[in-house]
Amino acid sequence: MPPQLLSKLSLERIRPCFDQGSFQRGTDYWNAGHVRRVKVIEEGAELAVHSSVSGSRRLVYHQEIEVYEYDGLIEVSGECSCPVSFNCKHVVAVLCDLIDRYSITVSTGGIDQPVEEWLGMLSESTALSEQVEGGREPAQDTIQLKYLINPEPASVAGSRFKVRASVFKSRVLKNGGYGKPVKHSFDRIGVGYYFDDFVLPDDKLIGSLVGKQASYITQSSSRPLEGELAELALQKMLQTRRCYWKDFEVEALQMTTERTLQFNWQEEQEGSVLQAQVIPPASYIFRVDRFWYVDTESGQIGLLQYNDLDAQQLALLLDAPFIPKKKLEDVSRHLILDTPAIKIPLPVALEIKQIAVPVQTPMVKLCLMGLDLDAFTGLQAQTNIARLSFQYGDIECSRAAIRARETHMEGNTAYIVSRNTKFEQQAQELLRMQGLWFDDASGADTMDWSCSTRNRAETSLFWYEFMQSSVAELQREGWQLEFDSSFGLAIEEAGEWHAHVEVDVGDKWFNLKLGVDIDSEDRQLNLLPVLLEILHQHSRPELLRESLLQSPDYFIQLEGDRLLKLDSVRILSIFDTLLELYDSDPLNKDGGLSLSRHQGAQMSALLENPDLHWHGADTLQELNQKLRDFDGIENVEVPRGLQTELRDYQRQGLDWLQFLREFEFNGILADDMGLGKTVQTLAHLLLEKESGRMQRPCLVVVPTSLVSNWARETRLFTPDLSVLILHGSGRHARFEQIDDHDIVITTYPLLRRDNEKLLEHEFYIMVLDESQFVKNPKSKTTQVVFSLKATHRLCLTGTPLENHLGELWSMFHFLMPGFLGGLTRFNSLFRNPIEKQGDGIRQEQLRQRIKPFLLRRRKQDVASELPAKTEIIRSVSLQGKQRDLYESIRIAMDTKVRQEITSKGLSRSHIMILDALLKLRQVCCDPRTLSLTQASNVKQSAKLDLLMDMVPEMVEEGRRILIFSQFTRMLALIEDELQSASIDYCKLTGQTLKRDEQVDRFQGGDVPVFLISLKAGGVGLNLTAADTVIHYDPWWNPAAENQATDRAHRIGQDKPVFVYKLIAEGTIEDRILELQKNKQALADSIYQKAGSGGGQLTANDLSELFKPIGK
Repeated sequence: MPPQLLSKLSLERIRPCFDQGSFQRGTDYWNAGHVRRVKVIEEGAELAVHSSVSGSRRLVYHQEIEVYEYDGLIEVSGECSCPVSFNCKHVVAVLCDLIDRYSITVSTGGIDQPVEEWLGMLSESTALSEQVEGGREPAQDTIQLKYLINPEPASVAGSRFKVRASVFKSRVLKNGGYGKPVKHSFDRIGVGYYFDDFVLPDDKLIGSLVGKQASYITQSSSRPLEGELAELALQKMLQTRRCYWKDFEVEALQMTTERTLQFNWQEEQEGSVLQAQVIPPASYIFRVDRFWYVDTESGQIGLLQYNDLDAQQLALLLDAPFIPKKKLEDVSRHLILDTPAIKIPLPVALEIKQIAVPVQTPMVKLCLMGLDLDAFTGLQAQTNIARLSFQYGDIECSRAAIRARETHMEGNTAYIVSRNTKFEQQAQELLRMQGLWFDDASGADTMDWSCSTRNRAETSLFWYEFMQSSVAELQREGWQLEFDSSFGLAIEEAGEWHAHVEVDVGDKWFNLKLGVDIDSEDRQLNLLPVLLEILHQHSRPELLRESLLQSPDYFIQLEGDRLLKLDSVRILSIFDTLLELYDSDPLNKDGGLSLSRHQGAQMSALLENPDLHWHGADTLQELNQKLRDFDGIENVEVPRGLQTELRDYQRQGLDWLQFLREFEFNGILADDMGLGKTVQTLAHLLLEKESGRMQRPCLVVVPTSLVSNWARETRLFTPDLSVLILHGSGRHARFEQIDDHDIVITTYPLLRRDNEKLLEHEFYIMVLDESQFVKNPKSKTTQVVFSLKATHRLCLTGTPLENHLGELWSMFHFLMPGFLGGLTRFNSLFRNPIEKQGDGIRQEQLRQRIKPFLLRRRKQDVASELPAKTEIIRSVSLQGKQRDLYESIRIAMDTKVRQEITSKGLSRSHIMILDALLKLRQVCCDPRTLSLTQASNVKQSAKLDLLMDMVPEMVEEGRRILIFSQFTRMLALIEDELQSASIDYCKLTGQTLKRDEQVDRFQGGDVPVFLISLKAGGVGLNLTAADTVIHYDPWWNPAAENQATDRAHRIGQDKPVFVYKLIAEGTIEDRILELQKNKQALADSIYQKAGSGGGQLTANDLSELFKPIGK
């Protein structure tokens, strides 16, 4: 049987955990057979799945998936080694594989299923037997199945009286004998499974019945036999005459008549033991559903019986313990009086006198008393109970009635009492109506009734009200009530309410305590444990308010079952704030609540509460006064060293970042892609350095594809900020340099590996770019992010919310722990009401809460500030085998070109040079564009990964995108990726016949992406519907690129156009950019025929073009 959670999975239940594109691509991947390996581990109430899936470029990606259930919903946290990294199509494919596997091939049946479900199989087996009647004897030289029954090894826990069956296959020899038995699998002979031709109908039924006993499908030749279905299977095995006991060398077992058990007591020196003997004797007894015997001498097998006892009673007798001499009379007395139906010899003879008590209506007695709990819990504590009993004449029955006639012993005299069960049940029902509770299935010697409240405070209040009203009602019913001296109550009055605040060093955290004076004592009671217990008792805040408003007074438990009476209105005035501040974390060792400075900003209502006397709250008062006096974000000066001009909205972003720093808050910069989140962040960091506030390095965490881009833009826009890149295999040698740099750049995948080294530092500012990577708070990467130390924190993302509000909570938990409460409280207050109930009020409350700390500008919001065309360079580093391939081709072509020049001269080597540079450019685009054997095994493409990181987000923003490449083979590879991502597109190359149709589809808004060959679509097209142009690979001649860009940026365009150029850092593509800027004449000489004018290629220029990566 699969784990309970696994059996709940379905496509419908996992669909909300993924975006539409990933879900569709994942199901396609599964249908295409990309799932390679899946291993499932059940960890408590969660599933851990380890798997691997083949990618689109024959790469194998590995997944670690956690599946759990929250509030009836399936939640999936899937990390993958692919560029998307979280809840990607590969995770979907694995879950599809699990759903398919366990919904079809794994039975949810077992020994607890009704036997009736399988009676149909017996009918089927009869029909099958008739069809093959006369075919039981095997033909010569065929294979036949044989069954072997063995006792469970003694080393197996609970193995007594248990057996297991094994299945073997054996060839029938020409002499009628059998060849050597070979282990076979029960799973291969069951009905509905794949089976071999030699499997007979009876064998199929046996396989199915035995298979139903297994929790999981396993290729096993051996299965334990337990329960009704297994007993049916055993009977079918015996009917085949191919079933053996322990060894195939003996005759097959023969089912015969029942044999009986005989019990007797064997006297020993210290007592007696109950012994059992099979009549006629047998060699072994075991239990499947009923008990069986095996007679190895005769080869006979059959059922055991004893005085019509069921198997469970028989098992208890067979497992009877050794009885000491002093207990023999008690056992005999019990067998006579309590278990007369089990007729076995007595260990000692007794004479019992039985007296029948006259049938009567009993007197009901109820004793209110205190019960010490130390005997049950080990704690010195007491609770109030009501002990019920029924008086029949002189006999008091203190136990709950088990049967209508009971025996009460006094010496060797047995008094037979006929219990009036109907009357007793009516009496018990009356107690239930008073709010009392009794576990009548406990078998206790007394009927002790307790109140069904959930804590000691409610318990004391219950008994207080019980004394006021219920006692008189029961006495009127004729009950006899007694009051033990251990039963008592006391009500205390509350005095003044107090709030105490202790602030730690640096004003980052503070400790909050709430107390109330007890009038009769010279002390304060810590109210926080009491108030938090009340919170735990109510799943929804509105239920808590309703409960408090039902009564003007609320009682809490004091020592010795005393009650403290509190004003319900005062409690309500505190709870609104406490609900937001507290989640599920325990109080600290001082009994206080540890809160962050960010949570202090939420305490204004509590600070202004006139019923609270505050102590030590000066820092909190100052913070809240500062927030009350806040009248807008101030403009700041742009840092002097910034090497670019900020647009107005970018300056506002800088002002906002400085506001967060001044008030010691943190936030999310969520501008659309292309609006300059990186440059705003760099300006903020530079301003902090120029002001002298940055005394420690800043940590920037980015996706792998953005490392080069961050390094490039830092050098370009803020050259005064020193940068350290912790990436690649050589990064370990650079950890010691962290404190010597202003900015340290690392990647999400490396965080888990470098966690210990990074924890040695406290950073000034920690920036998460594409912070949706930490949207799952339970992922290992997110846990590492939460653990890193930084004074200030910042998230950058174009998609702050993709699937559900839990992602927003995760980012804010990184930014300001506690600001949105704990995850449980956040789900209760916001996520569930908004997502499940459509609560608009809660949605607006959440929006107002996060509004100051989330800055989001859409492209259309700032369109008036944007230039008609914005060019953006996106750099990416070649890694691994792709980098190695580039270097090997570079070295080979450099040598080949120089030999050609030596042989023919520079002017006649133009074709060779162009071919060499072409191959290097193709490696940068994707090794699969090369027609070289050494490139066929390289599946990595850093630029293609970068492109597929960008395009889905752009499509989600509503962008209309043109993608240009000079290589039609590259466009075909991009086409494959778009199909895998379920992104619609059209395509224009030299082979496209109906060009106008493709143009009309894009211009008409039918598709968001247009793939265009630079030569086929560089001129003559009007594509003003586009607002984004991506040049996948640079061209020597910038005029050709500009002409392509002008397909979108031309007369008739009514919106700004963003132009992205994807560059492989440190490669020939970087050299092309430099040539475009500084040596256009030289670039022309490379592309055009030698001697056509313009610059001439020199030996130095050639060395520059063929430089190694990064040189």
